[in-house]
Amino acid sequence: MRTIKFFAYSLMITSGIVLTSCGDDDGGGSSLPPIGGYNSADEVGADNLLAYFPLDGNGEEIISGTMPNNSSSVSYIDDAIKGQGANFNEGFLSYPSISALSNTLNSFTISTWAKVTNNGQSGSVFFTLTRPNEWAGNINFLAETGWAQPTSDSITVKGQIVSNNELAWQDTRNAIKVSPEDAEAGQVAFPNKVGGQWMHAVLTWDGATRMFKVYVNGQKISNPAWEERGTPESPAFLFTTPTYPVIGAFGTTANGTATDAWDKGLMGQLDEMRVWNKALNGADINALYELELAGR
Repeated sequence: MRTIKFFAYSLMITSGIVLTSCGDDDGGGSSLPPIGGYNSADEVGADNLLAYFPLDGNGEEIISGTMPNNSSSVSYIDDAIKGQGANFNEGFLSYPSISALSNTLNSFTISTWAKVTNNGQSGSVFFTLTRPNEWAGNINFLAETGWAQPTSDSITVKGQIVSNNELAWQDTRNAIKVSPEDAEAGQVAFPNKVGGQWMHAVLTWDGATRMFKVYVNGQKISNPAWEERGTPESPAFLFTTPTYPVIGAFGTTANGTATDAWDKGLMGQLDEMRVWNKALNGADINALYELELAGR
C-alpha cells in the first residue's frame, strides 16, 4: 500500500498537480511553525494586554472599542506591516480616557511599528498618556528625530516617564555613539540605522527592578548605563490623573495649547500599537517582532 501511495503522489507531481494541506492529520491546527512558542502576535503577553490599536483604516482601540475623539492630518495606507497602517502629516489621534490606561501602570510595555526620518527640528511622538496642562505625559514613547540632520539615518528611540512623586522624570534611549571614555565606563553605542524604514520599536518599564529599556527589531538598543533609573529608595511610578492616550503627539498639541515650535504632530507612519501592564522579556519581544513581520 505504501508503494502504491508513493507512486500515485509521484504521478501527481509529474503531472503538474499541486496538493495543499490545511492542517495536521486530524484536520485542525496551523501549518505554520510557532515562533518563540507563539502562533500569532495576539498570543504574546495576552493575559496582560491592555490596549491594541491595529490602525487598520481607523484609530479604534479594539479591546475597549474606543474611537478617537479628536484627530488631525491622519490617513491610512495599505503598504504597512500588517493590514493597513496610519500615515501622519504632522498629525495625531487623541482619545477619551480608556479605563485600562487611566490608572498607574507600575510596569508596562508599549510596542509599535514606526517609520520616521530625522528632520533637525522636532521629535516624533509615537504614544503618550497625558498629564493635565503639561506637554510631557505620564508615559512618553518617541524618536528624537530633531536631534540629527535629515542626512543621518541613525534614529534615537526614547522612553520617558514623569512620576507624580520623588521618582520624578526618568528616561532611557540608545546612544548613537559614545566616546572612548564613555565606553570604558560601560556605555554602549547603538547607531540604529533605520531612518526612513519600518522599525519595530518597544519600550519596557519594570517597576520592581526600575529597569527602563528600548528595543528595535527584536534587539535591546538602550544604553545599559541609562537603563536603571531612580534609586532603591525611590517610590513606585505614580500617574498624574486624569490621563488619556494620544498617538502621534504630546497632549499639548492634541488639545491645541502647544506654544513651542518642536511641539507638533508626527510626520511619519505607525502600525500595530499595543500596551501591556507588564515588562515583556527579550525573548517575547523578539517573538512579537518576528510574528508581526510575518503578518501573524
